[in-house]
Amino acid sequence: MYEQYLRNLLAPLGVYDLRANSINSAELYALGTVLDLVNGRIEHAERETLTATAEDEGLSRRETLFARRPAAVTPEERRAAIAALLQINGDSLTPGEINRTIRGCGIRAKALELGGGKLRVIFPEVAGVPAEFEQIQKIILDILPCHLGVEFYFRYLTWAECEQAGFTWAAVKAAGHTWESFQLAVPPED
Repeated sequence: MYEQYLRNLLAPLGVYDLRANSINSAELYALGTVLDLVNGRIEHAERETLTATAEDEGLSRRETLFARRPAAVTPEERRAAIAALLQINGDSLTPGEINRTIRGCGIRAKALELGGGKLRVIFPEVAGVPAEFEQIQKIILDILPCHLGVEFYFRYLTWAECEQAGFTWAAVKAAGHTWESFQLAVPPED
């Protein structure tokens, strides 16, 4: 790539012998190869320097800045989590800001203000305890202000929902449910 660029740059001067087996041609090949290598390294450094484009090393280095690693897996989710964590400041105490930060960290949770300095954290898209809850709990408690009381709320099937769906013990047994799977058979939210 750079070899051809150098050839095109020098050709109008007519000073260099640019034939295939000339010494100038070999020199341009060597310089072009080194410049291609340097260009690749610069592109990598530039990509990993910006949170919006980082893919591996840049994300890992940023994640070490925080007490906990964000609960995100893909590079896109990790970028969003890092961006959300970097935006936390003294003005981030409103429920809307807290929710934006939690979602930005890749956690599918929502903080609800209960009044009296208390928050309830719910997991609306998950029945039961979410996978990796211990890590999620630590991250959320790190994000939320320490003066707030926090309770975690987990969604399970209620008796009223069982009656409304017309469940019978025979239907539950026929569906092959265990007690654990049955209590997680929460109807989808409308």
